Amino acid sequence: MTDRRATAEGIVARWRGALHRARTALRKSAVDYFRGDAAEWLPLTTLLLTVPALAWSTTVLPAWCPPTALVFPMLLGGLLLRPASLLLLYTAAATALVVEDAVLGPYPDAAARAVTPGTVLVVSAVAFAGLLIAQFRSRVGVPWRRGGTMLFDLRERIRVQSQLPDLPPGWHAQMALRPAGGQSFSGDFVVAGRTGGGEILEAVLTDVSGKGMDAGSRALLLSGAFGGLLGSLPPHRFLPAANGYLLRQDWDEGFATSIHLVLDLDSGDYELLSAGHLPAVQLHAGTGRWEEKAAEGLMLGVMDEAQFDGVKGTLRPGDVLLLFTDGLVEAPGRELSEGIDRLIGAADRFVARGFHGAAWPLIDAVAKDVNDDRALLIISRDRLAS
Repeated sequence: MTDRRATAEGIVARWRGALHRARTALRKSAVDYFRGDAAEWLPLTTLLLTVPALAWSTTVLPAWCPPTALVFPMLLGGLLLRPASLLLLYTAAATALVVEDAVLGPYPDAAARAVTPGTVLVVSAVAFAGLLIAQFRSRVGVPWRRGGTMLFDLRERIRVQSQLPDLPPGWHAQMALRPAGGQSFSGDFVVAGRTGGGEILEAVLTDVSGKGMDAGSRALLLSGAFGGLLGSLPPHRFLPAANGYLLRQDWDEGFATSIHLVLDLDSGDYELLSAGHLPAVQLHAGTGRWEEKAAEGLMLGVMDEAQFDGVKGTLRPGDVLLLFTDGLVEAPGRELSEGIDRLIGAADRFVARGFHGAAWPLIDAVAKDVNDDRALLIISRDRLAS
C-alpha cells in the first residue's frame, strides 16, 4: 500500500513539474514575443486557427457570427504580423469567405445572401488597412508590440536625466514639467549636476523649438548630449559647446533656448548664462521684492561663434530663484512682461508658507490649460534660524 501511494505521489509530482515547466515556457514565450525577441509563429498559428473557427461559427450560427467577423483576425494580423505572413492569413480569410458562401447557399434571391458584395468590400478594406500598418511597421523596423515599450523607455530616460541632485542642508531644488496637450513627451528639459567637488550646482533649462511629440525626440537627443557636456567643461564653455553641437545636427528646426545656472552652494553666489532664454526672477527675502535677472545671448543653433554673457547675483537665506520656459508666461495677445508679472503674483502666495512643493501648483495657477510645453525650476534657500 505504501509503495502504491509513493508511486502515485511520484506520478503526481512529475505531472505537476511538467505543468509548471510548460507554464513557465509559455509565459517566457509570451514575454519574449511582446518584447519583440521571439518569432511570430505563435500569433500566426493562432490567427490561422481562428479563421476556420469563425467560418464554422458563421455556417452554424450566422445570426450571431456574420461573415464580417473575419475582420478581427485580419486586424490583429496587421498589428502583429509581417507583410509576408499577413498575406498567408488573408488567403485563409478569402478561402473562408468562399466556403461560407458555398455552405450557406443556395439562396432564394440575392437579398438573402450572407456573403454579399458589401461583406467582401468591408473585409477587403480592413485587409488593405492592415497591410498598410504592417508595411509601416516593417519600414520603421520596430514591432508594434515593442513600440509602446520603446516609447516608455524614452520617456523614462528623459525623466531620469531631468532629476535634480541632492543638495546640502539649507538648499532646495524642485522641477515641474508639463508637456503640451497632456502628452508624455516635451521639448522642455533640465539637466543638472553638482560639480567642483560638489560645491557647485549647475543646472541647464532648455526649450527646444516645437512642442510635445514633435520636439520630444530632439529633446531626448539634446538632453543626453547636454548631460555629457555639463561638468565636463568649464561653465563659460558649456553654451558655446552646446551651440556647436546643435549647429552640427543641421535640423530644419534646429534652434533652442537655454539658461545655465552656476550656483556656489557655500556662498550663494551664482551666475546665469543665457542663450536667447527668458530672464529668471529672484525673490529677495530681505525686501520681499522680485527682480528679473536677464542675461544676453543668441539662441542655440543659429550662429557659430555666438557670445553668451552672464549676469551675476547672490541667493541669501530666504531667497528664491525661478527659472522657466516661455509656455509658462507667453500667450497670444499678451505681453511677455504681463505673463512674468502674473507668475510673480502667483508666487507671492508661497512667500509666507515656503516654496516646498510649489512647482506644480504654480504651473496650474498661471498656465494650466496652455497648449505649450511648460517647465519650472525653483531653487530656494532656507531662512536663518532665529
